[in-house]
Amino acid sequence: HEIPDPASIDIVGLTGTKLGCAEGGCGACTVMISRFNPHKNRIVHHAVNACLAPVCSLHHSAVTTVEGIGSVATQVHPVQERIAKTHGSQCGFCTPGIVMSMYALLRNRPQPSKLDIEEAFQGNLCRCTGYRPILEGYKTFAVDGGCCGRKGKENDCCMNREGGSVSQLYDPSQFKPLDPTQEIIFPPELSVSKQENKKLQFKGERVVWIQPSCLTELLDLKAKYPEAKLVVGNTEVGIEMKFKNMLYPVILAPTVIPELTVVQHTRNGILFGAACTLTQLEEVLRSSIDDLLPYQTEVLHAILEQLRWFAGRQIRNVAAIGGNIMTASPISDLNPVFMAAGCKLTVISKGGKRVLQMDDQFFPRYRKTALKPDEILLSIEIPYTRKGQYFSAFKQSLRREDDIAIVTCGMNVIFEEETNTVSHLQLSYGGMAPTTILAKETCKMLIGRKWNENLLEEACSLLSKEMTLDPSAPGGSVTYRRTLTISLFFKFFLTVQHKLAGDLKEQVMRVLNQMLLSQAVPLGQNEEDVVGRPIMHLSALKQATGEAVYCDDIPHYKNELFLVLVTSTTAHGQILSIDSEEAMSSPGVVTFLTAKDIPGSNQTGPAVYDETVLADGMVTCVGHIVGAIVADTQAHAQRAAKSVKISYKELKPIITIQEAIECKSFYQPVRSIKKGNLEEGFKEADLILEGEIHIGGQEHFYLETNCSLAVPRGEDGEMELFVSTQSATKTQQLVAKVLGVPANRIVCRVKRMGGGFGGKECRSTLLSTVVALAAHKLKTPVRCMLDRDEDMLVTGGRHPFLGRYKVGFMKTGKVISLEVTYYCNTGNSMDLSLSILERALFHMENCYNIPHIHGTGYMCRTNLPSNTAFRGFGGPQGMMVAESWICDVAMACGIPAEEVRKLNLYEEGDLTPFNQRLEQFTIGRCWEECLALAKYHYRRTQIEQFNRQHRWKKRGISVIPTKFGISFTAIFLNQAGALVHIYTDGSVLLTHGGTEMGQGLHTKMVQVASRALGIPGSKIHITETSTNTVPNTSPTAASVSSDLNGMAVYNACQTLIQRLEPYRTKNPQGTWEDWVTAAYLDRVNLSANGFYKTPDLGYDFETNQGRPFNYFSYGAACSEVEIDCLTGDHKVTLNMLKLISHNSINQTFPIFSPKGAFMQGVGLFTLEELRYSPQGILLSRGPGMYKIPAFGDIPTDFKVSLLRDAPNEKAIFSSKAVGEPPLFLAASVFYAIKDAITAARAESGLNGPFRLDSPASAERIRVACEDRFIKMCPPPEAGTFRPWAVQV
Repeated sequence: HEIPDPASIDIVGLTGTKLGCAEGGCGACTVMISRFNPHKNRIVHHAVNACLAPVCSLHHSAVTTVEGIGSVATQVHPVQERIAKTHGSQCGFCTPGIVMSMYALLRNRPQPSKLDIEEAFQGNLCRCTGYRPILEGYKTFAVDGGCCGRKGKENDCCMNREGGSVSQLYDPSQFKPLDPTQEIIFPPELSVSKQENKKLQFKGERVVWIQPSCLTELLDLKAKYPEAKLVVGNTEVGIEMKFKNMLYPVILAPTVIPELTVVQHTRNGILFGAACTLTQLEEVLRSSIDDLLPYQTEVLHAILEQLRWFAGRQIRNVAAIGGNIMTASPISDLNPVFMAAGCKLTVISKGGKRVLQMDDQFFPRYRKTALKPDEILLSIEIPYTRKGQYFSAFKQSLRREDDIAIVTCGMNVIFEEETNTVSHLQLSYGGMAPTTILAKETCKMLIGRKWNENLLEEACSLLSKEMTLDPSAPGGSVTYRRTLTISLFFKFFLTVQHKLAGDLKEQVMRVLNQMLLSQAVPLGQNEEDVVGRPIMHLSALKQATGEAVYCDDIPHYKNELFLVLVTSTTAHGQILSIDSEEAMSSPGVVTFLTAKDIPGSNQTGPAVYDETVLADGMVTCVGHIVGAIVADTQAHAQRAAKSVKISYKELKPIITIQEAIECKSFYQPVRSIKKGNLEEGFKEADLILEGEIHIGGQEHFYLETNCSLAVPRGEDGEMELFVSTQSATKTQQLVAKVLGVPANRIVCRVKRMGGGFGGKECRSTLLSTVVALAAHKLKTPVRCMLDRDEDMLVTGGRHPFLGRYKVGFMKTGKVISLEVTYYCNTGNSMDLSLSILERALFHMENCYNIPHIHGTGYMCRTNLPSNTAFRGFGGPQGMMVAESWICDVAMACGIPAEEVRKLNLYEEGDLTPFNQRLEQFTIGRCWEECLALAKYHYRRTQIEQFNRQHRWKKRGISVIPTKFGISFTAIFLNQAGALVHIYTDGSVLLTHGGTEMGQGLHTKMVQVASRALGIPGSKIHITETSTNTVPNTSPTAASVSSDLNGMAVYNACQTLIQRLEPYRTKNPQGTWEDWVTAAYLDRVNLSANGFYKTPDLGYDFETNQGRPFNYFSYGAACSEVEIDCLTGDHKVTLNMLKLISHNSINQTFPIFSPKGAFMQGVGLFTLEELRYSPQGILLSRGPGMYKIPAFGDIPTDFKVSLLRDAPNEKAIFSSKAVGEPPLFLAASVFYAIKDAITAARAESGLNGPFRLDSPASAERIRVACEDRFIKMCPPPEAGTFRPWAVQV
């Protein structure tokens, strides 16, 4: 069979399944594969990643996508309905994948447990919701939880509780019931159990895929093609071909060969065929444990523990045991377990079989095994354990769920009969060498020793000497990894010592407490008045069915071409030559764009034109766009782009903030805010301390990467752009600039975005300008959607900050004087960095009244991709530094941190450092109510008791306030327009200047118009945002879009109401349609523009006078954590958010938007870390290396409470912005971690302030605990080696 591409499932033209990462790490592309399983004699259903599932592998399979289970046009499935109606779909790009994960679970288990539901989503990511509403909605399917809909729980029904979330936000009793008998029928022609296996062969342009029908055939093929890859799940080969530019001309798929899929129970263990999937391995081990004696199951339990955290469910469903072994990854989760257990491997070739022991000889070098080229792995035998044998496996990773290991290990000890004397010991580690290794010398020295403290001490000493790493080792974290080898052995020692009592094991089941709400619709409000009601996101059902159209879902035009960027591979250099000859001769290539093709200006940028559309003679970062290949297919364009050869004269780059400070590499101006007399303040102070904190950057990780489609209109230079952008007007302006045409020839249209978070405020123009240029040159439509690794490489992210401070304070903890300096890593262009730095300065004191204060900010010019807007826009970095020095002050004074914070809080009427008076200042109420709701003082007592009783687990708690200014600090952006049409049938078409990216802006604008016009929201429709309906729009950003656009919509509606008033007066009993018809017949204009600008804004840095913000949003959060002092792991056991939301336009968004923002903040402050090489190369370019919070990272107890009776006169219908302010409240998790570390350090006699940079990763937590194990692995001396990654 001839096929376009053997490794592509995207040839059927369905758009519901989304592409989020192309490496099986986000779950957006999840579909369900159904097959008849002859071993089970039934049909099995599995969720899989479409991005890794080759079409060739689907023979005899049924594929179900999100479109196949329900539709808005016909009937939605209960799985689709519940995620929509429980507000679990915001931007919606991840929704189809989540729906299909849940659907696949229900097809296998119609009555799942809550744990089943949580585990089903281990391979899915969401960036908007914070996961909670998704789990709350799907918990209604659980047999052991969920809402009964008032159908059975009389006394303790959640719908009867005061403030119960379910009663206010959705009514489960209205949900469609799940009826398993009505599901899609498996095609009968695929269910024939006696189908003969036939050899299949598929031929692509560069790859031949062969599925042999029997073992003999496979061995013949392997002898003929010894370099051929055997592929079952394609979870490794697919990624190698996509991202590592590997090519395997012949691929063999052994999935139907019985000998490779067999499972046999032998006398000594269980034998698995090498093609058995990890899910099958898991199922067999679980069922076997029930039939075996407990002492026989040690290895089986250890494998299950590793499988629990092995990738996501979609990967485990297809990945094979043999593939995991033969990949020979040095950080494999399972190979250390197999090696420590001494598993037996049977390999076979045409020449015969042989059995290999899985030991340290099996992996001779990096990614190599002991197999000969013509041999294949036939099976693995996993042994039972015997009496007196103990086995454990451990894995440490950045994120608990779906993450690659930092260090992983299998540990096996056998004691002499009825003694504690070691007769056999195997310690196997991954992540400590180019291969999986055994600690042979350590094990050898411990044989014959008694299992006691003396053995422990010697083992730790031996491991510290044997488990060494080169300081420049790939992956970095050398000290941490070395320490983990000791810490994990210590855990094993304790586990064995306590006879596997599980003292250090985590609880599998997590109770997810419901959230607390505190907003109700005012009594007497008209039923048709939808303002303040929990209206479902208008697109939620379409998003859940896959019918919502995103940019790349737009049907392809005739003769449409595809564009792929060609980017710089050096951080700083002169371009000497560009050789595109090979690329131009590649199949399907049409042209290669360079700066010479630009008809207008090559200068671009959102605020200052200091960037180029295409590099011209010089590159200033890795990822600098040099050119673009345009071809007939995306695959052809990608292949050709990799063959463009660029030579450079390399120049010395500046990568880090420290390097920029040393070289005085700064953009101008330097900003400063000063109030009071700093020197006098320091003289008054009892104590003075100095410190600093580094706050790492953050990748936006919107699920939909940047996408643009440019369609030339054929006359007068007109062009239509479909772009995933937060700034339609800026896109229009910069495209017009590069093409050399007036802006009125360019129309930019935005239907919706799959997330933005600031990343598409201006960096989206990097792509749209190049795509428009290609369409202009070729006079044909051109499309480009960036792959995840490209998007992360070129678009920048949140600015890393370095904060240095000197603080003077009294012994009571009262802060008198503060001098703080901010350095932000701006990158290779200004972008929006000046405004970001200014906002950091505006928030440098957070909520604390400091009489004498001086803040200075520097923008560091570096050779990194330009950093840009991100939710919070510099505010979180500014406040994070403030909380660092307030924490240091508390430690220096020996006073609880919450008392120091409360002592320094602002009060009503106080002036900020920029001399804006605080009005309606309710932070005091937020603070006290947060403490009360969290039972803070009771928890503090319990924590102190816990910490006294536990040496290697510590708990901490922290409460943090926030004050966030609402307005664009660039005054001219605080304006908005709207256009409202009333048609003669009474329907209303609404357009405004904001864009929809999941925050529900369109939904809220419909609610505003509904109240203003006095009609049901069902009569109002918003199609899109476009520059030809509302011109000169401000970006959808700064948490002000509802305020600005809501007022503009209201203004337009008021104009129309005034025009309709005479007809309402003349016919008071008439209907809306009657009044509209009468006005039309009387030739009244039924279209109106609306406009709004925020009044009384303006600030001057020179005079430190003015009013930069319209108002402030306030809040407080309390978080409790528990850390593992041996590994650095932490879990959040409590989050309580107290927010001022006033009268929300839509009741759902002040609850779920803060949760999404908070979880994004949890990522920023505890998990997400951009890793750059010293040469400026981004090493973390996808979900494999860059970890955002997953379903399993949400707090066990997560509540949001809204402050009552706090009206806001400054915004539409007394609402208040909640999009950005809650993000910083996640700093409460960071400082709770720091509180726990403080307790751990006290065990080692360490007291007083200490530095903890953000994010508080497992590595930083572990190193900060500073115990005897850390001292065994001292860090290499700085300057004596080149690190793998640097702190930028």
